[in-house]
Amino acid sequence: MSVPHMMTTTAFELSEYKIEKNFGLVRGITVRSRSIIGNIGAGFQMLFGGNISLYASMCERAREDAFNLMLEHASQQGANAVIGVRYDATEIMGGVSEVLCYGTAVKVTP
Repeated sequence: MSVPHMMTTTAFELSEYKIEKNFGLVRGITVRSRSIIGNIGAGFQMLFGGNISLYASMCERAREDAFNLMLEHASQQGANAVIGVRYDATEIMGGVSEVLCYGTAVKVTP
């Protein structure tokens, strides 16, 4: 069983669904770094200002990976939804970042 994306929310309830069981905290974590070539490319983008697309895409992939890992964790617990979804990011060292996605795994019924 997989938790579909539409069954996740930052709110603490899903409209038109009743929480039947609370499985507690679930999380997904990923740690990313940019390659030396990516850092050089991003350095050139910084010279011109604006959005640094190389870093933006890396961050988006990291968030997506962490989110999908959280959904896997929720499915393993027997949940069919995740409420209270949040992200947290920490720089572990220069160029290495950790992204955590977490929420509360629940079983809901319409």
